[in-house]
Amino acid sequence: MLKILVLTDFSSGYSRRLLEGIIRYSREVGPWSFIRMPLYYLMMNGENGVVDFAKRWKADAIIAQLRDVNIDLFRSLDIPIIVQNYRHRNKNISNLTGDYYETGVLAADFFLGKGFRHFAYYGYKNAIWSRERALGYKERIEKHGYTCNMLENKNPDNKEWLYNTEDMGKWLEALPKPTALFACDDFYALQISETCNIYNISIPDDIAILGVDNDTLLCNLSTPTLSSIVLDVENGGYQAAKLLDQYIKNEQKEAFNIVVRPLYIENRASTDKYAVSDPHVKIVLDYITNNYNNKISVSDLVNLVPLSRRILEKKFKDQIGTSIYQCVLDHRINHFTKLLLTTNLHLPDAAIQVGFDDYKNVSRIFRKYKSMSPAEYRKLYRKQS
Repeated sequence: MLKILVLTDFSSGYSRRLLEGIIRYSREVGPWSFIRMPLYYLMMNGENGVVDFAKRWKADAIIAQLRDVNIDLFRSLDIPIIVQNYRHRNKNISNLTGDYYETGVLAADFFLGKGFRHFAYYGYKNAIWSRERALGYKERIEKHGYTCNMLENKNPDNKEWLYNTEDMGKWLEALPKPTALFACDDFYALQISETCNIYNISIPDDIAILGVDNDTLLCNLSTPTLSSIVLDVENGGYQAAKLLDQYIKNEQKEAFNIVVRPLYIENRASTDKYAVSDPHVKIVLDYITNNYNNKISVSDLVNLVPLSRRILEKKFKDQIGTSIYQCVLDHRINHFTKLLLTTNLHLPDAAIQVGFDDYKNVSRIFRKYKSMSPAEYRKLYRKQS
């Protein structure tokens, strides 16, 4: 029986889903035995303590969230190790990492599509996943000609969860309204939500908030509930366990990165707002949001407002940055993607549910968005039962 030492933050939704993937693989090939090591053990005893524990327990492999990695120290164990990276990626070891930059781009595109012109980011300076999400978000926004206000927590690792409510409140009050605020994860998004409530800053009218990880406990603890980016975490855990198995069997020898990718945005009340000043554009946006799954044409939408098609399309492009037709497609593809990953619907039935009437056309459009067919996307990313 293989013995796997797992060192991570077991209180977070991300880590729990990661473990679900690891356990799913172990049941397919097992039996495996796991021992959980909470992060406070690392904080109290350091990496030497982790290595000593692994030797005493005679671990066959390690999956660990490590802030710093002493390669020589862990090589002394002569067992495979995968690091859930924290400060940085290490080129000399396999990393369980993420497409953090693309996660920031996804957040920026989401808010740009809602017509926001003011943007902010709140994160943790010491963590690579926060730094790279900030970079993707900021650079995407700047590409569209806007600026991003930044607030980064610089506390030491053992106090990263602490924040100064007064300083954050002053920062939030000083932001132009409305502002689209992206937080590095749901825990930090909840800090923003709590502070906004203390300072009577309206969510989402003054500050719209988006987090990462879709930790349902944290998202539902917020008032209003938090929108969040869903990540392919369980599959990441599965692939990490598979890689360890390959290392142990000598089928894999080189360091290899497992990349957890962003999938879609779970919309909740904290982003339930379009930041558009033109009332006619807002009417059209609201109609698209509520009727994307019905048969609607640009002509139908033009008939909703007392404007010519040319004037409406110009106003829409100026406010949203995309065409009316593209906005409808974005809504349909986003909801179609979610159905692919969260239901067992046949692909043509899922397409019909989101307003498409020709599956071949859907497949062509989807490939432009995701660079693969709907069937390939579902096979690659859907949570397995």
